[in-house]
Amino acid sequence: MNKHDAVTSTPRNPLEPHAFLALGTPSLAFIRPVTVNGMAGFGIFAADGTGIGAAPSRDLAFSTARQHDLEPVSVH
Repeated sequence: MNKHDAVTSTPRNPLEPHAFLALGTPSLAFIRPVTVNGMAGFGIFAADGTGIGAAPSRDLAFSTARQHDLEPVSVH
């Protein structure tokens, strides 16, 4: 048995998709470029993709997320 076989032979319990999405929901906010009413801005989204809000700039979106005790991360 080689080293690779030993690692992959360990049984794993994969997360269901809904459980995986829920991991970041309480504390993460995903920030990405959006268009709102024909104007460019940045959307603020929960880990499950639910829209939380929008801001005219990336910095403002990040600040808004932090003010609501969320950890913002960029999505491209």
